[in-house]
Amino acid sequence: MLLTILRNLVSNGIKFTQNGGSVEIGSNRSNVKSSQGEPLPEIYVKDTGIGISKEKQTQLFKIAENISTKGTKGETGTGLGIILCKEFVEKHEGKIWVKSETGKGSEFIFTLWNS
Repeated sequence: MLLTILRNLVSNGIKFTQNGGSVEIGSNRSNVKSSQGEPLPEIYVKDTGIGISKEKQTQLFKIAENISTKGTKGETGTGLGIILCKEFVEKHEGKIWVKSETGKGSEFIFTLWNS
């Protein structure tokens, strides 16, 4: 499931980033603690792409909202990849969220094993 999450987020990063831009994968220690009191890692996928408006960010993880946006080369999608990521993260008792600004890229961050 972790590979599917990463593949989806990286694919989206590539899809919504212009030529010459970048997509970065990494991790940080989070403020969220495990049941043993250890900080959980945050895994992120960050791009320098077109970004996501505040309005779309509020709809992004909701299955009732079908928001599909064309990529920088006109690629189409179903809008379900992010929903799938959310479901897989939650199956591992984690959380996923996005930081984004239109025209400045997006960063998807998630934790796993939050019990």
